[in-house]
Amino acid sequence: MSAAKKKYKKITTKSLVEMKSNGEKISMLTAYDYTMAKIIDHAGIDMILVGDSASNVMAGHETTLPITLDQMIYHASSVIRAVDRCLVVVDLPFGTYQGNSRKALASAIRIMKESGGHSVKLEGGEEISESISRILTAGIPVMGHLGLTPQSIYKFGTYTVRAKEEEEAEKLKKDAKLLESLGCFALVLEKVPSKLAKEVADSLSIPVIGIGAGDGVDGQVLVTHDMFGMTHEFSPRFLRRYLDLYTDMGNAVKSYISDVKSKDFPSKKEQY
Repeated sequence: MSAAKKKYKKITTKSLVEMKSNGEKISMLTAYDYTMAKIIDHAGIDMILVGDSASNVMAGHETTLPITLDQMIYHASSVIRAVDRCLVVVDLPFGTYQGNSRKALASAIRIMKESGGHSVKLEGGEEISESISRILTAGIPVMGHLGLTPQSIYKFGTYTVRAKEEEEAEKLKKDAKLLESLGCFALVLEKVPSKLAKEVADSLSIPVIGIGAGDGVDGQVLVTHDMFGMTHEFSPRFLRRYLDLYTDMGNAVKSYISDVKSKDFPSKKEQY
């Protein structure tokens, strides 16, 4: 029997573990700027991910690889200034932690000191365990990320579902256990079979947040621009669009253009 739901004035890594143990699902969305983060935090989101997906939705790159540490710090700083309640997780971008644990620690420290972020997220399992361990020794909370790891897109060659085969599924389960044992406070599973995701979530004491990982995990994350319908080229099965802002905003712009051209805007009431 689940315990009564607790109201949290401020979400911490401890809050998330409590939410999992109480059977309360965890909500997470991305944000990259002050205004969007203000709206999302005020609405009651549990976590904001300042994702390297900013490379795609904010800068128009094909992959997440081009975004830099300086750019991630800029986005994270903007988000931090907006939030009052939620926990903010900041992606360490490609090239700032792979293969060099000292560089990983330096990158994480820069994010924490210069942006005020609450935690960092890294993609990968055993191959980045040294980087995770070193970051954790500095008291910096780390969220893991397994399954489809977009920073490794050129290794995989595709954005299709991961860990469908037994060998890869077993490695994912092993890596998930490893990340928990190292001290990660939570884990993202991206685009993996729902049965596998539930098995992983049930085997861990830390929360597992899914994106395209089914309903058996402890919470969900989506890219806000996708969820709001601001993007329209991207339509994976796991995406639910709650608005169609691409159309609505486009129509608003057309109305504005029409009002300017017809001299309807500004009216006498809209002048000084």
